[in-house]
Amino acid sequence: MSRISEYLSSKKDEMTAFLGKLIAVPSVQGEAEDGFPFGKEPAKALGIMLKKCEESGFAVENVENYAGSADINSLEPELAILSHLDVVPEGSGWKGDPFTMRREGDKLIGRGTIDDKGPAVAALYAAKAVKELGLPLKKGVRLIFGTNEENGSADMAYYRSKKQLPPMVFTPDGEYPVINAEKGMLRVYFSAPFWGADISAGTVINAVPQSCTVDRLVFSGRSAHASTPEKGENAITKFLSECEGDDSLISGLKELFPHGEFDGKSCGLGFSDDISGKMTCVLSMLNTVEGRIYGGVDIRFPLDRTKAEISRIICGKLIYAGFDIDSCEGVEPHCTDDNSTFVQALLKTYEKVTGETGKCIAIGGGTYVHEIEGGVAFGAEFPGTDHNMHSPEEFITVDELLKNAEIMAEAIVEICG
Repeated sequence: MSRISEYLSSKKDEMTAFLGKLIAVPSVQGEAEDGFPFGKEPAKALGIMLKKCEESGFAVENVENYAGSADINSLEPELAILSHLDVVPEGSGWKGDPFTMRREGDKLIGRGTIDDKGPAVAALYAAKAVKELGLPLKKGVRLIFGTNEENGSADMAYYRSKKQLPPMVFTPDGEYPVINAEKGMLRVYFSAPFWGADISAGTVINAVPQSCTVDRLVFSGRSAHASTPEKGENAITKFLSECEGDDSLISGLKELFPHGEFDGKSCGLGFSDDISGKMTCVLSMLNTVEGRIYGGVDIRFPLDRTKAEISRIICGKLIYAGFDIDSCEGVEPHCTDDNSTFVQALLKTYEKVTGETGKCIAIGGGTYVHEIEGGVAFGAEFPGTDHNMHSPEEFITVDELLKNAEIMAEAIVEICG
């Protein structure tokens, strides 16, 4: 057992207790108030974390409750570990209070345990291990804690308008080994006058709808994240596939979004590349309100395509089918060179601690570093484990909490030592 591992093992109870304290804060985005841009609860969680960092001997700064930082030494920061303290709403289906962390065997269960309060605690104790063990560093290290990752990352936009990020940034808000490539994202909202059936399907644009109600007739599907639609069954396209009639709008949607098609080929898309793979295109929302039909499409497109190109194609098809485009917004793909010194150092660290092969992976979702040049996701989920992220009974194990802290501490030493 290494000195870092021994140190973290000795702090196990302290780490879990502090995580429980953070979980107890329901840091879901609330109404903005003076001094509280995302409501009082995210700011409260940030205050608790920064106080702990200050007690640990770090130099802390609160940037107007948008985000905060903790420098673990006095050198100019060249590495940042970026995590967030806001969480998604609790939802239903929990066996207990989602904001009272409970332990079942090795599992620590509660909203935010894996996304992203647990990894934030691991980052803090990784830094404490390096500092308290007196491990020599030649470069500065900064911990950054945000409060709006789950609702658009306005925290980072504001933070970056006030502070310059270090040249190397990783976030433990993804999975191991290293996520270096993320598809571009586009979200299109459209509508048209409509006096047909009452339709209700989909409440969020980034999820495959599991039910579609049409004049009280329910079409059932299976929910999945919009970046992996093949894992679900789209209840909207299921309805469209069984729909008969001469309504031109419905017929147009049926032609553009065939049931079981995931890549948008029928919309004139269907692109793929060698790194990020096939694109995805999901008709995820369809609702009628007061004589108008409203829809939403979630698209994740490959690295070799642009937001402008994808927008032009999908919007053109929808307009031709008779719809108005209400909004079309997104972000370009993100990719960091897998051969960079930074990425190779992270892969080396992962292999050293876990004994597993380190490799870069591409995803359809977006991580906290999607718009940070050179940034990558490094943890916190290990391959093959489903931690119920954004779902009831979200958890991290005690062993994973410690292992994440060990990997991050070793990464700090590898990169900055």
